[in-house]
Amino acid sequence: MRRLPGLCALILLALSAACAPPPAKAQPAVWIVRDHDSEMLLFGSIHLLPPGLDWRPQALDEALAKADDLWFELPVDPATEQEAARLAMRLGVLPPGPGLYERLPEDSRLRLGRMAVKYGLPPNVLDQLKPWFAEVMLVTTMVGAQGADIANGVEQQVSATAPPSVRREALETVEDQLSAFDHVPMDEQLASLAYNLQAMEEDPEAFDRLVAIWMNADLAALEAEAVAPLEAVAPALYERLIVARNAAWLALLQDRLEGSGRTVVVVGAGHLVGEVGLPQRLRALGYEVEGP
Repeated sequence: MRRLPGLCALILLALSAACAPPPAKAQPAVWIVRDHDSEMLLFGSIHLLPPGLDWRPQALDEALAKADDLWFELPVDPATEQEAARLAMRLGVLPPGPGLYERLPEDSRLRLGRMAVKYGLPPNVLDQLKPWFAEVMLVTTMVGAQGADIANGVEQQVSATAPPSVRREALETVEDQLSAFDHVPMDEQLASLAYNLQAMEEDPEAFDRLVAIWMNADLAALEAEAVAPLEAVAPALYERLIVARNAAWLALLQDRLEGSGRTVVVVGAGHLVGEVGLPQRLRALGYEVEGP
């Protein structure tokens, strides 16, 4: 089994689709954070899912029914999706000079060509993309080919079913999020793409495995399968996409907890595991945190 550290691991945690059903009673993890006058539920998301997957924990629905506010990484609306597409095309294109194929070693160049053919991605388009954007495009296309859709993803479903009176908030902007990808050094972007091109060919079961881990609330396996190896394979990527963003979000959640009321927070599942995950960091600050 070839693990998927690097950018692809984070994408799979956020964008994976299940091809096989998880155990019938499996449910993803939730955490409840409390102080004397506030309650905050944390839930880890998968942004694209196939239809019919029974993933919703009862605790999440109960919290949504009582919530004053609901926080996502980004606003959940068509305007944000359009802005993300526009900005990705601006930030994710290589400057004049060598194309993506020329920057990769020969074996990775051949794999990229095979993946392009398999998923109907024009090679001349991929050749113009920075490695991080090419990897996002490859993974999302592969997941989509398995039946996943953003309309079935956690954020879309939570936003659609939350009471209209619940105030929607965002932890960051589209530019914040895509800049975190774009500012990773080129050598680490290329290393991640090269590694994960091989992994995507050799380990197609990674999608099923990560969804099953998420559904089973197996946090140790989630960290071991995807998050922990990222630090070793691409440390700058790990720092920007996990550590720095968690720190920025933690400050916002602290501000919210200093007020009063009930809050639901939905972010990618990889941000909630391990010592740098939001639940553990809130515990370290002295908050009461109920959950795994």
